[in-house]
Amino acid sequence: MPPFVPHDLVLGTVSVAWSGIEPRVLDCRDEPVIRSVWEERIGDTFWAPDALAQRATILCVPTNLKAAEALWATAKTGRLASAMVVIFPDRSRHWHALRARVLADGGAVVCQPVNPFSLLEQARDILTMPGAIQPLAALGAMAGLPLWILDPFGRWPSAPDADARGQAAALLLDATQYRCPFTGKALSVQDAVGLLIEWRDIMRRNRAVPVCVGMAWWKRNRIGDFFATADTRRPKPLFRRDAKLAVSVARRLRGRVAVWSTRMPGRLEQYARMAGVGVCRVEDGFIRSAGLGSGLLPPASIVVDTSGIYYDPTGPSDLETLLESHPLGPDLQLRAGRLVDRMISEGVSKYALGGAVPDLAAPPGRKIVLVPGQVADDLSVVLGGAGTDGNLGLLRQVRASEPEAYIVYRPHPDVDAGHRSGTIPDAVVLRFADCICREGAMARLLDIVHEVHTLTSLTGFEALMRRKPVTTYGQPFYAGWGLTHDRAPVARRTRCLNMEQLAAATLLLYPRYIDPLTRMPCGPEILVGRFGEAELWRPSLLMRLRRHQGTLVKAIRKGGQSVFRRLSPHRGF
Repeated sequence: MPPFVPHDLVLGTVSVAWSGIEPRVLDCRDEPVIRSVWEERIGDTFWAPDALAQRATILCVPTNLKAAEALWATAKTGRLASAMVVIFPDRSRHWHALRARVLADGGAVVCQPVNPFSLLEQARDILTMPGAIQPLAALGAMAGLPLWILDPFGRWPSAPDADARGQAAALLLDATQYRCPFTGKALSVQDAVGLLIEWRDIMRRNRAVPVCVGMAWWKRNRIGDFFATADTRRPKPLFRRDAKLAVSVARRLRGRVAVWSTRMPGRLEQYARMAGVGVCRVEDGFIRSAGLGSGLLPPASIVVDTSGIYYDPTGPSDLETLLESHPLGPDLQLRAGRLVDRMISEGVSKYALGGAVPDLAAPPGRKIVLVPGQVADDLSVVLGGAGTDGNLGLLRQVRASEPEAYIVYRPHPDVDAGHRSGTIPDAVVLRFADCICREGAMARLLDIVHEVHTLTSLTGFEALMRRKPVTTYGQPFYAGWGLTHDRAPVARRTRCLNMEQLAAATLLLYPRYIDPLTRMPCGPEILVGRFGEAELWRPSLLMRLRRHQGTLVKAIRKGGQSVFRRLSPHRGF
């Protein structure tokens, strides 16, 4: 298992020794899994660096020193020492004398974890002895490399082990019990291999991000989990406050700088351009947590964008590229559809589980239009607002467009909590809306409205998942794909998508997820399941203090609103 996996978690356990494994007669159903293991380079310590020492013959020694010495002596009677690389169990001083002897004889040694495929791809055969079958040897046998089982008394066999490939396949397919490291439930070998492939891809991407800048101190531990690598020297990224220093670190380590998109230091992009260093922008994902980021709850989902950021329509983003050009085929659509169905049935939205259904007091038969409020200085509003004058301007346009509708205004939770700007006095809101809905969860509110009219809010995407009509007055990421009524189209977006394709790119391919229990990379399905575990989201002392601060700010603003109401007849509002 990769180093970021807690030691008490396992993906697979082997029930029998190699000598007790019955060879499996392979058929056409087995080959895809075996081929996937080899082609994807998954198995043993696949996350480790490539081996520098590569030879035609791999010698896997047992853990017993005397047996290992005897095996080396026997191996030299049938192979040139200079053609062999010896795989030691570890780099302890216990092996010092034998390592020195191998090197003196002209052989090569490996005594720390390496990527086994870097050895196997250059090898012609593998030597070992009974009781010393390492995962590396099993991988080689599964790929068809001859496996020689040497006699401990110094005798070579007449031929390589004829059953080795069948035994290696049985080890993978029959003798190993796979368990989901997140839930403990039984897992198929295909799903286990798929999980390792996902982790490998994440580790590869993370190696390219050695340094972060612009990350709030209270979320740095979580960001470190998102960018964890298998590098023992640098298992987590470095954090820097200064843009120039961050770029210098990235250049030295030949990687990119990751920056929180709304906290980008001045001149970072200029320094990065001058140094030839890439910048990737980080932002909350679309299924974030069971609480608000402004309440200092670290995210369980982020997006990492190397070309832009999803909420900025002035240029392309990785999400827009996925939506425009990725095949988004049937398997992805099926998985996305299942995820969406689960989110709807469990009332899951960006900030977790739904609560009670709000009472809107809407007259029977009247169309209910939801207008979600947004943070006034949110960059999705600033960059993608298409000239609309914030929340109040949006309300005016919606009322003009839907004069007979029952309009429900939903203040943004960060604004309503007193953490962010964008408050509109209730009296002003009610000149254009019929109702202000603060209670209940967004997921339950979406279940009872007929349409959503929005600037750039994620609520529009959540409405699309529920097959609700959505009208956009700005340029959110989900507009322009044939699913919304757009008042400000984006010319770059030319493809027509279905909802499952939109959800596949937005929820499966674009974001990253972390299981808050194990702190391991996971899929959105695992995170959605964790929302039901209240103890994982219990507010910390810092979060409780932040909540009290928001309450105080809100009370001050409320007092200001009462003054506003007394003055408004004389101010022409």
